[in-house]
Parts: sequence; structure tokens; C-alpha cells
Amino acid sequence: MKSIEKIFALFLFFVPVTVIAVFAHASSPWLFFLSAIAIVPLAKYIGQATEELAARTGAAWGGLLNVTFGNATELIISAFALRAGLIEVVKASLTGSIIGNLLLVLGTAIFVGGFRHKKQEFNKTGASAAGSTLFLAVTALVLPALLASAAPGTGSSAVETMSQLTAICMIIMYGASLLFSLHTHKHLYAEEGRAVEQSEGAWSTRKSIAVLLFSTLAVAWMSDILVGAIDPIARSFGWTELFIGVVFVAIIGNAAEHASAITMAIKDKMSLALQISIGSATQIAMFVAPVLVFVSLLFQNQMTLVFNTFELMSILLSVVIVNLVIQDGETNWLEGAQLLIAYVIMATAFFLHP
Repeated sequence: MKSIEKIFALFLFFVPVTVIAVFAHASSPWLFFLSAIAIVPLAKYIGQATEELAARTGAAWGGLLNVTFGNATELIISAFALRAGLIEVVKASLTGSIIGNLLLVLGTAIFVGGFRHKKQEFNKTGASAAGSTLFLAVTALVLPALLASAAPGTGSSAVETMSQLTAICMIIMYGASLLFSLHTHKHLYAEEGRAVEQSEGAWSTRKSIAVLLFSTLAVAWMSDILVGAIDPIARSFGWTELFIGVVFVAIIGNAAEHASAITMAIKDKMSLALQISIGSATQIAMFVAPVLVFVSLLFQNQMTLVFNTFELMSILLSVVIVNLVIQDGETNWLEGAQLLIAYVIMATAFFLHP
């Protein structure tokens, strides 16, 4: 764990390097990759500061803090992309975050943990509840697209209204899932609670708030640079905005979750690894995506929850595969390899998608 902390600390070096590159008028590819690397440690420190504050405020307020700042990096990057009119990049990054957490993050955690431990068990009831919530999220994402395709004559205002109503329902459902995990059925997540308690006292409240504010502001600056370089780098490398959003932007925003889930799996805390990966995917689908629908109202072009068929099928298949893997309450390295192969196939398909 200490070695991972040192790696993230070293990556902070890319923050001033990116700033220097901006003032030196470096080319867009350099700005894109430098700002992307700089965001990774900043996202990690946002998550750590949030966890430290959550450990001092109790389950209810801690849950609210995690909802607010747990996906702050994705929200900030997406907000700048919406301001720039890159709506398809935002949708692609949401898609990439969901399938990335379910297939890449969870797959790596299960694969690595499976080599250290022959069989890893977890709370089947809690995992099943998370899986069913994810399936509901997919249903909510599919319906606006079905409305738009089944009734081509449907006006854009009707689609926007459907998206906004769906977004409200998803936020309500996500709140209900928080109530389930933090209050009415918190005993199912006892292992996660113990893991949080172990980190108490590491940082003072003042330090946690200071790190949270600084990291959030720095992420906002780096995100502005990153988004500004997306269109030039797409032209330079011949990449599509769909591929950039699904793979690069999604992995950047979820790098901290990748490290945390893998670390927990190595320690044979698979319930916590599942909570990190599936929980993050659920937050993206049920909270971040709906919030961005309303954030887009502040800009000229409004975002809807109408994803293209390729994105929807990728999300649906990812949720189905993960639900099949977790249904027996245990995992092994082969199941992790299956999730990773599924991610590689999907990423390749997005790269080749015109």
C-alpha cells in the first residue's frame, strides 16, 4: 500500500509540468497526455480526503460526502466537456466508466486476488443488491433511446423531457440504495465499515479539507486543459471522440478506484473490492449521468440520456457478465481473466468503430 502511495505522490510532478507546458505553448498531444497523467494523482487525493472526512462524520454524512465528491473528477471533466459542446465525449466517458469499473477494475482485482488466494468469498446478498441496482440503471438508460428510435417523429423536447424525468427517478433510486447500504441493511457492509474505521486519524480534518479543496481546483484546471486538447488529438491520431471518451477519459477518472480495488483484493477483502468497483459503476449510472443532464441545462447544447446502440449494448453486456460472476458469492482468477478479455474485446470494438 505504501508503494502505491509513493507512486501517486510522484505523479503529482506532472501538475506543474503541465502548467509549464501550457505557458510554453506545447502541442495538443503533449497537453492531452500530460494533463491526463496529472489528473490521476489528484483524483486519488480527492478520494482519500473524502474518505478521511467520511470516517469522522458517521455513515449517513459519510455516504453523502462520497456521493458528492466520490466521482468529482468525472463530474468536473464532463462539465468542461459539456461547456465545450463535446456531448458525445461525455456520454462515451460515462459508458467507459461503467464498463471500465465492471470489467477492467473488477476483472483485474479478481485476477490478481485469485493468484494470491485460490478462492475469494464475499457477501452474496450485498453484491446481488448492487447488481440488481445496476440492471435497473441499464433499463433507465435504454428507455430514452428506445423512445427516440421507436418513434422517429418524436420531437427533441419530448426526448429531453423523458431524459430529465428518468434522471430524477435514477437519483431517487440511488438515494434509496444509499439508505439500504448505510442504514436499513448496513450489517451487510460490515467489512467495508471496518475498513473505513482503520483509516481514521490518518489525516486531520483541516488537512483533509485543504487537500480536498486544492485537489478539486487543480482537477478543474487540468480538466480544462485536457478537454481543450481532445479535438486536436483526435485529428492528429485519427481517433474518434467515442474511443477517446470510452477508454482514455474513463480510465483517467477512475485510476484511484483501480488501485484501491486491486489492493483490497490482494488483502483478500473481496467484498470491499466489489463495493469499490460495482459501487463506482452504480454511482456513474445512477448519479453522475443524471446530474450531468441537469448541468447541461446551463450550456447551449443540452445532454440527453439517449446513448447510441453500441454504447448501450456494451453497458448491458457488462452488467450481465458481472451479475453472472457474482451470483455464487465467490470468485477465482479465471473469472477475472474472463472480465478482462471482455473489456479488451469491447475496447477494440470502440477503437474500430467509425
